[in-house]
Amino acid sequence: MAGALDIQVLPVSALGDHIAIPSVFESSVIYDPVPAAAERVLVEQALAAPMRKDYDALESPWQWLAFDVSKWALIVACAEGQRVGGVICAIDTPGVEMLEGRSDLVVIWDIRVAAGMQQAGVGSALFRAAEAWARTRSCRELKVETQNVNVPACRLYRRNGCTLAEANAGAYPELPAEVQLIWRKRLDQ
Repeated sequence: MAGALDIQVLPVSALGDHIAIPSVFESSVIYDPVPAAAERVLVEQALAAPMRKDYDALESPWQWLAFDVSKWALIVACAEGQRVGGVICAIDTPGVEMLEGRSDLVVIWDIRVAAGMQQAGVGSALFRAAEAWARTRSCRELKVETQNVNVPACRLYRRNGCTLAEANAGAYPELPAEVQLIWRKRLDQ
């Protein structure tokens, strides 16, 4: 289905339509990050019962507009005239710690795919569009944060060439069982 997608770049001010697609996932496994000799390894662990996480219930996406989002992009994917996903790219924004004060780094701030379109290539198409957008802005690296409980996102990032750079237990005091995972991809190769 990803071949039939219409990809468009919009300003982040079009956030309302983006967040109409819920940022929710379900999983019956989590990843346990284990340090290995050369890199971190994610070991899959089965859960006793499936879990469901709703990111929008934890943090209102409207809070993102507290940042200067004028340089950010909302890249949307449409199929047959219907929005089926989107990705928000953050760049060169004072006060956004994830950007490390760099102007050559883009952060995938939010990515979501409509429930009926998951596993149809939409996430990978959005990821590639985010990479292309970043390259046109002379970015050398892409960075994205997720958690060890979000196995579908981890698989997406790995499938699209990201490397697990950090695994930080205790990064979320309100969610003590979750481990923050930071993924990176070099764009200047």
